[in-house]
Amino acid sequence: MNSRGRLFVISGPSGVGKGTVLAHFLKERPGVRLSVSATTRSPRPGEREGESYFFLSREAFEEKIASGGMLEYAQYNNQYYGTPRAAVESWLQAGEDVLLEIEVQGAMKVRAALPEAVLVFIMPPDFHTLRLRLSGRGTEDEGTIKKRLFAAAAEFQRAGEYDFIIVNDRVEEASRALGEVLESARYLVKTNQTFISEVMHDAQTESLAD
Repeated sequence: MNSRGRLFVISGPSGVGKGTVLAHFLKERPGVRLSVSATTRSPRPGEREGESYFFLSREAFEEKIASGGMLEYAQYNNQYYGTPRAAVESWLQAGEDVLLEIEVQGAMKVRAALPEAVLVFIMPPDFHTLRLRLSGRGTEDEGTIKKRLFAAAAEFQRAGEYDFIIVNDRVEEASRALGEVLESARYLVKTNQTFISEVMHDAQTESLAD
């Protein structure tokens, strides 16, 4: 079937544990690539170029936008954030599966650019658990937590536009479910369009020859 790698876009509300699930999953599946985003903001203590982000000047970022070098991008607090296209395309062409962790709006832009992308939405077991997780971090005041919960409610309304839903009740189980998604996606029609086209082309060629 298709030898091209598959792109998996992972989304979910703040506090749902996307990063924790992905970190656990990647320990078990070291051959899967995790895409690194680009940003125009300055590096924070402990962040490394090419690992945390690709840190670009505003001019360089806007040049990539103009040349189609970003799969998706957005601005937050007057800073650009986005997904460089070149690295993702290179890995996919090499047959490697790629994970991309971004928010809902970015996910829809990636789907528009690469319709074969498989979208996965991470849900909490219930809304109360999400509230407890946000509060338990101890890093934000009640007003900020309410804003995040309001944003989460809006994101849940878009979950039906995704291909798969994973509930993060326990990290180990959610990680295992993500592995099952990667295996299942091997058989999705949209991830095998190239293979289908090749078989159709061969069929038409042989029919004409006959």
